Amino acid sequence: MHFHQNGYVSADPRIEEAAGYGVDRAEDLPDEVDVLIVGSGPAGMIAAAQLSQYPDVNARLIEKRDSRLVIGQADGIQARSVETFQAFGFAEEIMREGYHITEMAFWNPDPENPENIIRSGRPKDDEHGISEFPHLIVNQARVLDYFAQFAAQSPGKITPDYGIEFVDLTVDQDAEAASAKNHPVSVTVRYTAGERAGEERTIRAGYVVGCDGARSKVRSSIGRTMSGDQANHAWGVMDMLANSDFPDIRTKCAISSKHGNILHIPREGGHLFRMYVDLGEVPEDDARQVRSTSIDEIIRRANAIISPYSIDVKNVAWHSVYEVGHRLTDAFDDTDETAPDSQCPRVFITGDACHTHSAKAGQGMNVSMQDGFNIAWKLGQVISGRSSTELLRTYSAERQVAAKNLIEFDKEWSTLMATPQEELPDTTYLEDFYVKTAEFPAGFMTEYTESMITSPTTHQELAAGFPIGKRFKSARVKRSCDANFIHLGHEARADGRWRVYVFADRAAPVVDGSAGTSGGESKVAALAAWLESDPASPLVAYRREGEDLDALVELSVIYQQEHKEFAFPDVPKIFRPNIGAFDLEYVEKIYATLPDEDIFDAREISRDGAVVVVRPDQYVSGIFPLDAHAEIGDYFAGVFEPVK
Repeated sequence: MHFHQNGYVSADPRIEEAAGYGVDRAEDLPDEVDVLIVGSGPAGMIAAAQLSQYPDVNARLIEKRDSRLVIGQADGIQARSVETFQAFGFAEEIMREGYHITEMAFWNPDPENPENIIRSGRPKDDEHGISEFPHLIVNQARVLDYFAQFAAQSPGKITPDYGIEFVDLTVDQDAEAASAKNHPVSVTVRYTAGERAGEERTIRAGYVVGCDGARSKVRSSIGRTMSGDQANHAWGVMDMLANSDFPDIRTKCAISSKHGNILHIPREGGHLFRMYVDLGEVPEDDARQVRSTSIDEIIRRANAIISPYSIDVKNVAWHSVYEVGHRLTDAFDDTDETAPDSQCPRVFITGDACHTHSAKAGQGMNVSMQDGFNIAWKLGQVISGRSSTELLRTYSAERQVAAKNLIEFDKEWSTLMATPQEELPDTTYLEDFYVKTAEFPAGFMTEYTESMITSPTTHQELAAGFPIGKRFKSARVKRSCDANFIHLGHEARADGRWRVYVFADRAAPVVDGSAGTSGGESKVAALAAWLESDPASPLVAYRREGEDLDALVELSVIYQQEHKEFAFPDVPKIFRPNIGAFDLEYVEKIYATLPDEDIFDAREISRDGAVVVVRPDQYVSGIFPLDAHAEIGDYFAGVFEPVK
């Protein structure tokens, strides 16, 4: 962790000093806010956590419940989400707490006795080494707790305003021409708890983010409707404490039998597990009667499906019945216009408010968090004057496509899960599909297309292992100053900053542009000189008076040499900036390669070097040659607003 830059810290360094609206933060919901987040689910809490890193943005989160979530319905944490937790500082804690999925067992009817099931396969959960992070099972409530802690400890000191529900909103079109600091959204809210229960009031907001679930009132208020496949297959789900002779009771399983199907998921803590139990096709005239299926009936069906094994249920922590449906809104904000002179989006919807699907792929919470992460840093950057409101148009464009792709995947996976084995092409079809498509549910197939923040793929070959538009896939390096092994991507915090990773050419480190010891002119030194002083450099053009050099863009440099071949004083000064109240030199962003684990080879980076630009939510935004100074400057000119 990086701290002490403003003085000695002896308490928990994760607790940052209050700033902006975090100083003497008002206890009551104010009459005017920059951002109103509606709902404290995964999307809402990650949005609040991210916006708490923008203390000059007045953001509030309202939740109709009177307190924190106790029992969460979502529990699957994909590797991409754990990667995100790393940026918010709690990946290690949640990994210790969660259940780790390392294998998935597949059970099918015994050919010799079809009434019983036998294990037919047991592939690794991450057969191809997609991520260094694990696939976890953790109660959703705990995930929200960790985000709440991060938000409360960040400079903005955001905490949820419990006991307040959203009623309706209108956007004042006449105010639309004003600056991004205005508050054209009129929001009616109602108190649901405490002395003010039942009271309604109206507040003004600059922007509203609807994270209020499948029955979203925010979605309704902007006239968005969901369309897609009607639900036609029902599942009973239960979290239980039970004894069982089923040998894979502590292993994730896909179970297919003559009596139906089960997706079995062990939970954290060593005893709890969840079963999604197949309740069969739902007749069109069912009128939601299947929703009244009793817990006893769900348990009876589960026992029939896992014959010759059984479960002896001691306690049911939670259960529900749901019907699989796949629905999507046509846009995730309140405007269909994309022209620069058209209305700026003011209202955004996230998660179940704009896309619904089955729970079988374990994607609900994971995709919702990426929605919230995406819109939050963009709002923070726009409201704090770093970028134009055009940045906000990229939210719906990016996330609607991601949701559409998820729904297409989930349709196939959930259908396969409900299909009897004898109707599949072969006995290992489901298992093969699971292994073959692992990268998608793990969260690593999202790929944003060209936009104002995603550059063309003109120079992709310089760093083929960092596909533009996909998340920055970390690899190990060695920190030059102390010889510590570091996962490069793990060092990036969710603090709203952009990252620029400079992968050096063959020339040895030099402070200026002279020839290195390995021969040849140092393009890194020339780039460093441009970054430090050129008016078009992002560190010059957009740096505000009094800010540290790395306040907006954090630089890292990775040399091809091993760490013993150079020391930090050999490196250009821009990569060891003086920061903080005491103007202290920071030297921990200078890296060397590992002889047996060379990041240049692992990520297919050209030996001529490359500049990799990564946006605040960890997606690669651009790749440039080391000497493409003008291109780099032009790219950032399209992202940031000049200092006024």
